[in-house]
Amino acid sequence: MAVTAHAAVNQPNLAAAAASCSAGYVALTFDDGPNTGTTNQLISALRSAGATATVFPTGQNASNNPSLMQAYKNAGLQIGNHSWDHPHLITMSQSQIQSQLSRTQQAIQQTAGVTPNLFRPPYGETNATLKSVESSLGLREIIWDVDSQDWNNASSSQIRQAASRLTNGQIILMHDWPAATIQAIPGILQDLQTRNLCAGHISSSTGRAVAPSGSNPGGGTGSCTVSVSRGSDWTDRFNVNLSVSGSNTWVVRIALGSGQSLQSSWNASVTGSTGTLTARPSGAGNNFGITVYKNGNNNTPTASCALS
Repeated sequence: MAVTAHAAVNQPNLAAAAASCSAGYVALTFDDGPNTGTTNQLISALRSAGATATVFPTGQNASNNPSLMQAYKNAGLQIGNHSWDHPHLITMSQSQIQSQLSRTQQAIQQTAGVTPNLFRPPYGETNATLKSVESSLGLREIIWDVDSQDWNNASSSQIRQAASRLTNGQIILMHDWPAATIQAIPGILQDLQTRNLCAGHISSSTGRAVAPSGSNPGGGTGSCTVSVSRGSDWTDRFNVNLSVSGSNTWVVRIALGSGQSLQSSWNASVTGSTGTLTARPSGAGNNFGITVYKNGNNNTPTASCALS
C-alpha cells in the first residue's frame, strides 16, 4: 500500500449529539480507503460517537471493495476522489491526470452510487494542469490545515494532539488504514465536544468545514425545503428530479401515486418501493432523483422535507 501524506473524511450523520457546536465545525478526513482491515472499525468508531467525516478513497480501492464503499455511503460519510492509485500527479500529462480522476469518479459512482465533488490530490501536490482537470470534472481541490502525521507512524496520542489544534472551518488529514488513527478517534471526538466543536462536512463551494445539517451553530432547529420537477418521460416510466435547500442533513418523503412504484434512484439513499418513499443524503449533495414506473398513473409525485 502506498504510504501517503494526506487523509480525508466524508459525509453526514449527526453533529456530535452532546456538543453545542457553538465554536463551529471541523472536518475529519480519511484518505486511501477503503481497506478490509480498518474501514469497518473506522465507521464503527464514528458511529458510536454520532459523528460524521469525509473520506477520500482511491479508485483502485473503491473498485476492489464495493461492499466497503456501500458501508461508507450507508454511514452517511461524505465521499471524495483521491485519484486512481495515488501517483505523483504533477509529473503526469493532462491526459494521464484526466484518466486518474475520471476513472475514480466512475468507480465511486458504480460502487457507492454517488458522484464526488471534492478531490484530494495525493501528497497534497498540485499544479495548473491538475487544477484544470479538476475543474472540468466539477471537483473542488481539498488540502488540509492540520497534518496528523498518521502516515508517518504517529502514535494515537500524537494524532489526538494534532487534532486538538483544529479550529472552526479547518480540516485535518488522516488515513483509513493506520491502527493508531482508529484508536485516536474516540479521544479526538471527546476533545472536540469539550471545545464545543462538531465534526462536519466540507463545503464544495468554500472548501471549508461546515455544519452537516441546516441547524444553526448554536443548536437552532433550522429548516429545509424540497423542489420537485419532472424529468425524462417514457411510455412506462418517468424521472423525477428533487433539490433540497436549507440543509445538508435531511429526510425527504416522496408520495408516489396509486399504482406507481420505484424503479431506481440516484444521488440519495432511498428506501421503500411504493406509497411513501424515504430519501436521505448519500454524500452526493442535495440534488437527487428517482425513476418511477407509471403503472397507469402519470401524475408527478409530491415531496416534503424535514431535518434528520
